[in-house]
Amino acid sequence: MNIKKGQLYLIPTVLAPGTNGQVLTSQIREVITQTDHFFVENIRTARRFIGELQTGKVIDDIQFYELNKDTVLNDIRKHFSLLKEGKNVGVISEAGCPGIADPGALAVKLAHEQGIRVIPLVGPSSILLALMASGFSGQSFVFHGYLPIDKGERARTVRQMEKEALQKNQTQIFMETPFRNNQLLEDLLTHCQPGTLLCIASNITAPDEFIRTMTAKEWKENKPDLHKKPTIFLLYK
Repeated sequence: MNIKKGQLYLIPTVLAPGTNGQVLTSQIREVITQTDHFFVENIRTARRFIGELQTGKVIDDIQFYELNKDTVLNDIRKHFSLLKEGKNVGVISEAGCPGIADPGALAVKLAHEQGIRVIPLVGPSSILLALMASGFSGQSFVFHGYLPIDKGERARTVRQMEKEALQKNQTQIFMETPFRNNQLLEDLLTHCQPGTLLCIASNITAPDEFIRTMTAKEWKENKPDLHKKPTIFLLYK
């Protein structure tokens, strides 16, 4: 007898604490209620997230499998027997949508290789929300993730992004570890041309959300404090 394979659900989480009711669909709660196995970037964060949804599930009855930047493919593969047995499995990121700037993509890769249906659920993505609110090109854009830490490499990367933004009419999107945001902003304002447009989207969906687009010259005169605030940066010419 052939057993119908389970499905891999990509489950978005909140970007800011206390915003479940504002940014998550009812489908997310329904899927979590019916799922007992999850690949998660951080087990403690995932347990708290599910608990706050008040699904009625007993958290200790749920099985969590860590999937972070240090997880290797074979560690994920051994849990895929669950899907072959017909059990549904969820993927939960630390924040936002799994698989986007997130190690959850490894589980998705395996699912496709093994003919398992992948179902992405609607939820908040800081990258797309920032792009929507920037006023920059949404026809052509690229996400660079984290810029190089080395000063020389970072300067070259910033100049290359300016060049591509101008030549390709392309929005350049990138981010930094929150406690290094202010240093990245300083580097951008040092190496960007005065007329280059820079959008800063910080604490997206939170009560103190800050999203603004100005030239590098204007930002030099109005530098915000971004320390420890999750932030997306967008550059355009």
